[in-house]
Amino acid sequence: MRFGSGQSVRRLEDDQLLAGSGQFTADVVPAGQVVAAFLRSPYPHARILKIDTSDAQAMPGVLAIITGAELAAEGVNPIPGGGFHRADGSPGVTPPHRVLAHERVRFVGEAVAVVVAESLQQARDALEAIVADYAELAVVVDMKDATAAGAPAITEAAPDNIAAEIRHGNADATTAAFAQAAHVVRLEVVNQRIVAVSMEPRTVLADCNPDTGRLTIRMSTQMPTGVRGSVCAALGLETEQVRVIVGDVGGGFGMKTGVYPEDIAVAYCARRLKRPVKWVSERSEEFLAAYHGRDLHSHAELALDASGKILALRLASLANVGAYATGAGVAIQLLIGPWVQTSVYDIQTIDFHFKAVLTNTSPTSAYRGAGRPEAIFMMERLMDEAARQTGIDRVALRRRNFIQPAQMPYKNPMGQTYDTGHFESIMDQGLALADWNGFAARAADSEKRGRLRGLGIATFLEWTGGNVFEERVTINVLAEGVIEVFSAVNAMGQGIATTLAQLVVDAFGVPIDQVRVVLGDTDRGNGFGSAGSRSIFTGGSAVRIGADRTIDKARLLAAEALEAAPADLQFAEGRFTVAGTDVQMDLFELAAAQPEGSIFMDSTSTVDGPTWPNGCHISEVEIDPQTGEVAVVAYASMNDVGRVINPMVVRGQLDGGAVQGIGQALCEHLVYDNTSGQLMSGSLMDYAMPHADQAPDFKTEMDASVPCKNNPLGVKGVGELGTIGAAPSVVNAVADALARHGYAALAPRLQMPLSPNRLWTLLQQA
Repeated sequence: MRFGSGQSVRRLEDDQLLAGSGQFTADVVPAGQVVAAFLRSPYPHARILKIDTSDAQAMPGVLAIITGAELAAEGVNPIPGGGFHRADGSPGVTPPHRVLAHERVRFVGEAVAVVVAESLQQARDALEAIVADYAELAVVVDMKDATAAGAPAITEAAPDNIAAEIRHGNADATTAAFAQAAHVVRLEVVNQRIVAVSMEPRTVLADCNPDTGRLTIRMSTQMPTGVRGSVCAALGLETEQVRVIVGDVGGGFGMKTGVYPEDIAVAYCARRLKRPVKWVSERSEEFLAAYHGRDLHSHAELALDASGKILALRLASLANVGAYATGAGVAIQLLIGPWVQTSVYDIQTIDFHFKAVLTNTSPTSAYRGAGRPEAIFMMERLMDEAARQTGIDRVALRRRNFIQPAQMPYKNPMGQTYDTGHFESIMDQGLALADWNGFAARAADSEKRGRLRGLGIATFLEWTGGNVFEERVTINVLAEGVIEVFSAVNAMGQGIATTLAQLVVDAFGVPIDQVRVVLGDTDRGNGFGSAGSRSIFTGGSAVRIGADRTIDKARLLAAEALEAAPADLQFAEGRFTVAGTDVQMDLFELAAAQPEGSIFMDSTSTVDGPTWPNGCHISEVEIDPQTGEVAVVAYASMNDVGRVINPMVVRGQLDGGAVQGIGQALCEHLVYDNTSGQLMSGSLMDYAMPHADQAPDFKTEMDASVPCKNNPLGVKGVGELGTIGAAPSVVNAVADALARHGYAALAPRLQMPLSPNRLWTLLQQA
């Protein structure tokens, strides 16, 4: 069992990556490969008057230059988006999101043409020779400006720039609850726009078989089956005409979940030229045109009685979905975030009002946590502010409002059912881990050094699963002594292949070096992919169920071979034994005896519902009042992620996620100029990423005593939990530091990122 579940097995993926022999899309160079590069709009909003490619077409090495007008004429379909409804009940609205902009551009960096050339330099030279004429249009990038009367319309179909709108809850009941409240807490909360800076940028390599016309697309994505479907829909192809392969992926964070215009454009060029076409995004293109995250402005109100019991929660939010309302971008803010808005607290009376707003910015979509960080940040900021305003200790306030284990299964006001949760126990363990009661001594030490020390807490849960609960796997026991498992979940640096292999070891009892996990090939199998922290509880459950089915099938074969009843066979350590005898048969020997030379199982299974991981994250910060600089000096978290397959991998996910949450809290911010619509933080010179030396020494523990009841493994998703808890914990710690030193009035005014300049300015104003 040294390599089974519960063990910190070293990641199987790492030796290859550390040796430099990983295979990312950019590493694959087929014979005859050519290179694509995109011409992008320098304007945030304009009519396209003319794109003259004649001079560029004649340049050395140029094979093709495609414009949006050509794609429209050939019937290439826009990427579907939108969803939900507007206030009048009409369908949600989005401008047509074309593969290459046609007639009109709506954000800086939108692709208007693609050049294919023999080399990257030749493609870049040709881009410089294209003459594009535009007529500028009025620009709006701020959500409040976009919804004001007379604002420039992103599309005529939505003159008010509202792509979709939704209300949840009971407005009348909420109004009545607020009327009888002893305390009402109000906050303006901004979840700023941020970008996923994956180490590997988006990369696509498309090749077309000249005889069959079949496309093979190798790319960096989290959801190969979804991308295949979108490419087929855009180009009018049947599913069988496209294969998507995914090798190593250098980070996804949700940004690589859906199809991009560039993916389809590269596929189109490969079909047209009948040659392999590759595009590797540059970092500046990732800032400009990759889907961004967050960007939610909310007015939040909490009603409490005199004892601190929460009576009602009211929200009014504007979500900036950019120039094109992606389906995910709208759903994340209008539905998925609200699913967890009341979090671990027993609140049944709500009034939520969300609007998805179109602006002249890049579209938003999934980014690690996808709606849940925004919701939990609001809730935890409200809880701490309520504690300050009522005078009730913030730990006691949380304790007073927790959902209790006896209430499980618990249906929240959004109709979501939590199967399990011991939230008070998790908080108590978190307090002990962080040495909450010893804070005063540490604060005194900081005071001696001229620092303001603060203590922050976040108690919370999240939803995982993507609400796609069916998963297919294939398991093949090969005569050469290998068990090969294919799954449609996808690797992107999170160690999923190692974790799946451990589950195979659990089932078959063979050494882990006899397990081969294969991922990322739509010819081998299809499924939802990896998003929403679903990989282990859907994909892992499917592997375990598939393994058990494989053993059941092998048992029948072994019974025939050994002339014994199946019920008399015992299976352990890769071997069948007839009970009460020394008659045995090795699993791989059994596979070799089959006509196919293997034992193959194609297994589809379903879990019963989502998982609800939860945690208590506690951070300590020091503020230098002379500079406004914030240092996170301690971070402790207790996490309920159900059964833990690989503690090392889980801690890596929790700590890495927390660093991303700290980044949003303190430094990350994607900024557009309100007047020009230009991106102001479009490089790593201007967009502040968290650095390793800013990360604290994490104390990260897991409580596995409350397994999930919705899947056979008892696991809960873990990939986004750290991100969700970190930002509110850190911002609450900063607010606490200010309040302890006479600046309590500043606490409600804190907005992310808490950069030195922003915090210093607040301190000077105070």
